[in-house]
Amino acid sequence: MHDHLLATDPGRGAPDRPRTFGMLSTFPPTECGIATFAAALAAGIIATGGAVDVVRCGAAPRIEDASVVAALDDHSPRRVDRAIEALDDTDVVIVQHEYGIYDGPDGAGVLDIVERLTAPTIVVAHTVPAAPSDRQRSILVRLCRAADSVVVMTETARQRLVDHFGIDARRITVIAHGAMTPPAGHEAEAYVAVGAPRLLTWGLLGPGKGIEWAIDAMAQLADLAPRPHYVIAGATHPKVLEHSGEAYRDMLRARAERAAVTPHLTFDSTYRDLESLHVMIRSADLVVLPYDSQDQVTSGVLVDAVAAGRPVVSTAFPHAVELLSSGAGIVVPQRDPDALAAAIRTALTEPGRAAAMAAESRRLAPDLSWATVARRYAGLAERLVASRTRLAS
Repeated sequence: MHDHLLATDPGRGAPDRPRTFGMLSTFPPTECGIATFAAALAAGIIATGGAVDVVRCGAAPRIEDASVVAALDDHSPRRVDRAIEALDDTDVVIVQHEYGIYDGPDGAGVLDIVERLTAPTIVVAHTVPAAPSDRQRSILVRLCRAADSVVVMTETARQRLVDHFGIDARRITVIAHGAMTPPAGHEAEAYVAVGAPRLLTWGLLGPGKGIEWAIDAMAQLADLAPRPHYVIAGATHPKVLEHSGEAYRDMLRARAERAAVTPHLTFDSTYRDLESLHVMIRSADLVVLPYDSQDQVTSGVLVDAVAAGRPVVSTAFPHAVELLSSGAGIVVPQRDPDALAAAIRTALTEPGRAAAMAAESRRLAPDLSWATVARRYAGLAERLVASRTRLAS
């Protein structure tokens, strides 16, 4: 077990030399939210002068990213040993934790690596269940105890770790989820609505996204003139596709047909690079996040919407409750199409409301950049290294 740093302020401290970071995570071209997060954080760290070596977990892609120095394709003892060696060869290790990305029941295989690391380690807890199973609780508790510091992205997640997992609050740091940096010329702009309102939800599709509730809400907006058009952008999540095919998307199409909203709805599974994704986001009059998962505490889509200066209507998952509390969006109960419809109606019809929400999003945007987030991780890492140095002297 590591000697733990009990009090951290990641805003302090500057490295005497560029630090090397190990990153244990899924990684592009793998399609998942954790891989996208890891790549963006790695790019932010590199942009601030650090170096990143990635140990990739998950199935081997056809093309390996140049940052990947080792992989856990089969979780064999040889690969585990090589992964540990590669991570320990860096100054600080950042472990992205999500139950579904590592080998073994509930991803227990991550413990085979983290509990053997000797380098200072930061665990980023992406999912902190409100009602964990005994095994989920055991895995996350052991993981947090094996780490020098634990990062979460919301106060709700921090409180869950304290209340449900017994983790010392002094060992937990809240660092915001970063947002995409707009390409040159695509910075957040003042809100201007033109023509039929365009509603947008994007991201990998699968159960828990709550798109069905937004479709039901659309049926209640038939009296608006012009009538809103709802764009659902994104491919089906690869793991969902593997286990269930397109069952979720087919269910959504059938639901839209029954609700008589098919002419006012578009499914768009087109792949988009960063620039075209920003064009799509900025074309939205309103971003709708109808997530219904009880365990979703953070959302990259949410921070990207706010960073792009868009007004948001969202269900009350923890990240939305916290980030939108100052007025960048309207938050409604989960699995409640009536509440979703009422919030969308308010945003679209109340004079000045959407513009005010968008203005607050633009105000929040600078603190959500990956450059800002990466500097906070770098500051935390430097304090961990300094603490180890003091303990060793």
